[in-house]
Amino acid sequence: MYDKELWEECIKFHRHTCPGLAIGFKASEYIRNLWGIKASIDEEIVCVTENDACGVDAISYALGCSLGKGNLIFRDRGKSAYTFFNRDTKGKIRLVKKESPSGLSREESLKYILESKPLEIFEVKMPNYEIPKRAALFSSRKCQSCGEITSENKLRVQDGKLVCLDCFEEYTRGW
Repeated sequence: MYDKELWEECIKFHRHTCPGLAIGFKASEYIRNLWGIKASIDEEIVCVTENDACGVDAISYALGCSLGKGNLIFRDRGKSAYTFFNRDTKGKIRLVKKESPSGLSREESLKYILESKPLEIFEVKMPNYEIPKRAALFSSRKCQSCGEITSENKLRVQDGKLVCLDCFEEYTRGW
C-alpha cells in the first residue's frame, strides 16, 4: 500500500490528481522509506529531475526539494528519471520509470502506479555523476542594456558592456 495521507497532501499541493503526480509520489515514498527520512529542511536531500512534469511537484512536497533552496535541480533530458542524493549519509540512487502496461485508461494508470511496489515501477540505477555542489550565492549587477538586476553569474560581456542573457546576442556561424 501507500501513505494515503501524504498522497492527499501532494494532491493539495499540485491542485489535481494525475498519473504523473503519482509517479513522483511513488519515487518520493520509496526514498523516504529507503533512507528513513521525511522532507528535507535545507539541502540535505537533493533531487536531480530529468523532466519538468507533474511528478516533480510530489517530490518537491514530499521530500522538501525546491528550486529556491537549491536542492531540486532540473537537468532536462525528457526522461521520467530522478536522481536522489543524501548529503548526510552520502547515499545516492537513480530511479528510472519503467514502461507502463499498455492500454490502461487514465484512472487505471493512476491505480496501477499507486498500488504497485516502487520496484515494479522504477528501475534502480547508480547515478553516473556525483552530488551537485550546494547552492551558491552570487552578487547582482544591473544589465547595461535593459537595466534589469541580474545574477552576476548570468551576465555576459558584449561590446564591452555587461549584459543579461536576454540582451546578449549569441554569435553563431549558422549551424
